[in-house]
This record gives sequence, structure tokens and C-alpha cells, in this order.
Amino acid sequence: NCSRMWKLSGGDNRVHLGFCSPPKVCIVGAGPAGFYTAQHLIKVLTFYLLFVGENEKLLGFPVSLFPPPYHRQDVEVDIYERLPVPFGLVRFGVAPDHPEVKNVINTFTQTAQHSRCSFYGNVNVGTDVSVKELQQAYHAVVLSYGAEGNRRMGVPGEDLAGVHAAKDFVGWYNGLPDNRKLHPDLSCETAVILGQGNVALDVARILLSPMDMLKKTDITQPALDLLAESRIRRVLIVGRRGPMQIACTIKEVREMVNLPDTRPEMVAADFKGIAEAVKEVPRPRKRLTELLLKTALDVPTEKEQEKRSKASRVWGFRFFRSPVEVLPAPDLSRAAAIRLAVNRLEGSGEGASAVPTGEVEDVPCGLVISSIGYKSLPIDPLLPFDSRKAIVPNTMGRVQKTAGVYCSGWLKTGPTGVIGTTMNNSFDTARALLEDMDSGALDVSSAKPGSQGVTPLLEKRGVKPVEFSDWEKIDNEEIKRGVAMGKPREKLLSVDEMLHVART
Repeated sequence: NCSRMWKLSGGDNRVHLGFCSPPKVCIVGAGPAGFYTAQHLIKVLTFYLLFVGENEKLLGFPVSLFPPPYHRQDVEVDIYERLPVPFGLVRFGVAPDHPEVKNVINTFTQTAQHSRCSFYGNVNVGTDVSVKELQQAYHAVVLSYGAEGNRRMGVPGEDLAGVHAAKDFVGWYNGLPDNRKLHPDLSCETAVILGQGNVALDVARILLSPMDMLKKTDITQPALDLLAESRIRRVLIVGRRGPMQIACTIKEVREMVNLPDTRPEMVAADFKGIAEAVKEVPRPRKRLTELLLKTALDVPTEKEQEKRSKASRVWGFRFFRSPVEVLPAPDLSRAAAIRLAVNRLEGSGEGASAVPTGEVEDVPCGLVISSIGYKSLPIDPLLPFDSRKAIVPNTMGRVQKTAGVYCSGWLKTGPTGVIGTTMNNSFDTARALLEDMDSGALDVSSAKPGSQGVTPLLEKRGVKPVEFSDWEKIDNEEIKRGVAMGKPREKLLSVDEMLHVART
């Protein structure tokens, strides 16, 4: 009986139980959630004492001397990804001028190169292979494919030319194949960004950054060429609530304040009563609000005044405003302005809600970018999906009413938080899965074929997966192209080009 085979590993005097057929887990999505889940599942865990009676002895000692937890050390993990390249939003979402945030790729690479982890890119789960087929091949399936949809504003005119979702705009300058044909028109003077989270500030910064700064990043060359010709001189970042409820972090605001050749333009009335209210709030929110107050109301230093007087570009927050309608140009061909409802706040602090006053104002602009949130989409009609919350309904990462299926990342919680938040939520899902293995809630007693059961299905359907060594060819080619242009990398922009490099 395989489950009774004991072995002593290394010289660490810890007991490990070797399984004839290790538990096999597949993860759908190779972004941060997928990789953090995999990392936790395969890292060396404590020894195992499974299927042993309490009176049995182990190495001559009573079993009671070996404390829990009793986790399996030998879980095998396969990660499936729709694109030929891994890393999800770390590659396609993080701003090009934030390379330090991308260092996490080094950790993900170590995970992918682990002997018990395999990467299969260019496999679209839900199309090339169904979740049911994955369930037949693996003991557990973890859905970690993130949020590929956009929340819509739900206002007239949002489908006009010149209106883009922030996710698509970010995908365009970061080289996401789905967005390479976006080609936004940057010939207008004013851009309005709806939403005040970190993504909104990333977009504002990219629109206003000097070329000398951007051309040293891994921003795509087509985006760089278009931005070099941009006539945008003013970017307004609009939020429905006030300065005390702004959703971005202090780092992003500081980057805007320090952006060369720009000056801030705020509305003093938006900050009425804020100086008093800020005394009562927690420290991170207090520091952020104080920076906003200083930028909006303080008399600038001599050095700052000199910077502002020479600036050719302007940015500013507009508070207490919600979109009502995108107004078209006279020929109805594209966006020419946005109509905003003027709001007042009911309540205070984080829980305050925006209530329309009945007043509206029109802001002329040729570019509208909606940064009001990403949205997960269902991948398989047989799986439960809460379309209102845009998540897979789950309890601690266990998908409701679906044994053996789990979820992590934004699909589990909705699109909130930073990479660190996703790390913790993914570790929690992995822990739940391991607990279920240990308790017997997840049956791992019978062997499963894993990728050997999936590969023939994909072959029959004409799908050829990209392995991690193939991705490394793409990686090397991108770095080589980047070096020639004085950049960290020049990304390949189409799936066909990625596959061509991977297979040569």
C-alpha cells in the first residue's frame, strides 16, 4: 500500500511520506494569484503522518511525539495560461516606470522551474479544454485567471471613439496582444480619467511623462511613438467622492507632484473642512490627505514655484463628480466633452456616499479613460458565478457546491488591493486545499493522470502548449531587442510572433 511507505529524507531527521502517485493540482491562470498559489502548494512543508494508527510506532517512537500539521510534501502543480507568456498583470498591468514592482517575477520564475511545477501557455481553458476535463485529470483545480473584463460606466456615449477603458489603455502601452490595435487618438488638449485609484494615476503619469523618462522603460515602441506625438497638455482625474475617500496610495500622488514639466491644478473649494477632518483619520490616510492639501492650498516654495511657472503640462484631481454622459462632436463621430454630475457627500470617512445635487457641468475633452474597475468573467457555464459581484462564489477559496474546485486572486475577492494582497489571498486558498487533502474532504487516494491526460486532448484539438523553456526563448529575444534600443526589453506584441520565437 503506497500510503504506508515511509522514507527519511536528507539528513534533517524529518519523516516524509512518499506517495506512489503524488496529488496533482492544476491552476488556471499564470498571473500573481496563480503563481502564489503554486508557490505555497509546492514549497517544502512539514512531514506527514497519514493513515497511521495512534498506537503505531514510527522509527521506534510513538506517533504522538510527531506533532501536526501533517501536510503532503509532494504535490505536483501544472499552471495553464491563455497567453504564450506568463505573469499576467505583473507583465501587462504594472506601469512601465515601476520596474521594482516587477521584481516578483524572479520568485515566480523559481516556482515555475521547480521540479514539481510545469507551465503550459497558449492553452485557453474553457475553449481548448473544459474545466470538467481538468477535473477528470487532476485531484484539484484552482481558478486564478483574474479579471479580464471592464466595468462599464453605464452612461450614454461611452461607446464613442475617444472613450477607452483604463484596462485596455494600460494593456496597449504594456504590450497585451488583445490591445495592440487600440491606437488611441492623442490629438486633443484635455484628457479626463474617471476614477482615482492607482491605475488612474498610472495612466495620467504615462500621458504626461517626458519622453526621456519613458524611453528607458519597457513601454512598447508603438505606444512610445504615439505618445511622442501627443498633444495632450491637461489631464483631469475625476472622482465621485472627496479628497478623504481617494482610492490611490501616497506613492502615486507623490509621483504626480514630482513629475517634471507639470504643475498641479486643483479646486480650493473641494478641500473645504478637510484640514480639520484629517486630524481624526488613521495615519496612512492622514499622510495622503495632507499631501493633497499641501499640493492644492499651500504657497509653493521658490523652487516649486519656478517648476510650476515653466511647466507645459497640467494635471489635477476633480472631486465630487460623476459621469452622466459623454458628449459627441457635432458630426457625432467621437467624444468632444463629458457631462459630470456635481455630488455632495452623505456620511463621513470611508463609508461616505456620493449623492447628486442636481447640478451638472460639461468639461471639453477629446479623450475619456474610464478607470472604475476590472471585472472577472465566467470561464465555464457549469461553474457557479456571481455576476453581480463578478466573482466565483467561494468560502475561503473553496468554490461553493463544486467539490475539488478552488479559486484565488481577484476571481475570489473581486479586483481589490495590490500584489501583496493577492499573495495573502492565494496562500489562504492553497492552505484550504492542503487542509482538505489532510482531512480527506479532497480525495487523493486514487491516481490521476494530470497533464498526461490533458496533452492528448490538446493535441487532438490542434493546440500546442508553450512550456516554460519556450517562454525563456521569448524572454531572451525581448531582452535582446530591448538592449538594442536602450530599454530593459522590447515586448513581442502578437501571439503569432510569440509562438514563432518559442518554436524556433
